[in-house]
Formats: sequence, C-alpha cells, structure tokens
Amino acid sequence: MISHIFIGINDFDRAFEFYSAIMQALGHTLKFCERDTPWSGTWAGWMAPGVPRPLVIVGTSYDGDRAQPGNGQMVALLAPDRGCVDAVHAIALAGGGTSEGPPGLRPQYHPHYYGAYFRDPEGNKICVCCHDPAHE
Repeated sequence: MISHIFIGINDFDRAFEFYSAIMQALGHTLKFCERDTPWSGTWAGWMAPGVPRPLVIVGTSYDGDRAQPGNGQMVALLAPDRGCVDAVHAIALAGGGTSEGPPGLRPQYHPHYYGAYFRDPEGNKICVCCHDPAHE
C-alpha cells in the first residue's frame, strides 16, 4: 500500500542522528544516505531487513524552501512489541524530541493498541505503536 514516507527536515545531521537511533531500535536498516544530490538535496532512508519497501525517508525539501511540519499530519511507525514502543519513545525524548503522549494502551482505537506519540526536534509528529496483545 505504501511505497515510502518522506519526513521533511532542515537540520539533516540532527535528524539523521535522531532517526538513526529510532530506526535501529525498530530493527530497520539504513538503505541510503546521500548529501547534496542535484535531484533531491540531502536525504536518508531506512527499510525493514529483507524488503525493499516501505521506506522511511528524512530529507531536505526538494524545492529548497524550509521544511515545515503539517498540521494534522502524523507518521505512525509499527513496533514489534510494547517494549519497543517504550524504548523508542524514550530514545526520541533523549534525542531532543518532545512527548505528545506517553506509551500506553489506547483502547479507544482497539483493545490491544499500545502507542506513544512524540515530535521530532523539528516538530514533525510521530507515533510508534504495536497492535498485538501483550506477551506474557
């Protein structure tokens, strides 16, 4: 369904460090990291091991204007378990992100929805969630 998600950023080095830690915790690997390309500026993309898509990409805007977070826009990243949700939220806050909702059940979505919400250092809203029941 989804080929890739592109998150616009302005400070590439800060964003690369921030998202690298999150992607590592989620088990994703870096597919590419390119600086100052003539066609797309500076960008990096991660993927789940063994599959070419979907990609999560962070990069500077194609038109060269300043990237800005969109009101009502959010990217939700799937975590393999609830412990990973907790870990990613903590990594995000330690890396300069701000909390938009601590890890926990959100039964208003469905009985097993466990999620956490944060903004990256540039204000993009990110969710990390797990849809599975807790493992005993």
